[in-house]
Amino acid sequence: MTVNRMRRARRGFTLLELLVVMFILVLLAGTVTALVMKRTEDAKHARAKADIASFETAIDLYKLDNQTYPPSLDALRVKPSGEETPNWNGPYVKKAIPADPWGRAYLYQTPGEHNPDAYDLFSLGKDGQEGGDGNDADILNWE
Repeated sequence: MTVNRMRRARRGFTLLELLVVMFILVLLAGTVTALVMKRTEDAKHARAKADIASFETAIDLYKLDNQTYPPSLDALRVKPSGEETPNWNGPYVKKAIPADPWGRAYLYQTPGEHNPDAYDLFSLGKDGQEGGDGNDADILNWE
């Protein structure tokens, strides 16, 4: 082997080649991160819908036993004191009432503004404000 060939074989990568590879890796990481974050928000939205559906079942069981809707979501877990609920057969949910996926309480109102003969149960979504689109949209039991 000649000296020039040995130098080329040992020289490794140039700084420019390393910078190009690092730039490509940063672009890939940014794309993957953006996709994962979107999927995470979609999963939180789906969890809120599932929680509301689960609460609806528990609320309906409470109503069957007591002929009235619970005064609060906590009544699904602990018998309301001072309330006429002789047929309370709870707890109607196994675990403590969780916060929505964004850390805020689910909102419950009976009688409901949108369901005057029943109840309204909803989460204000990612932004915590009424209305919104996409992942900021409210999750509602009346739609």
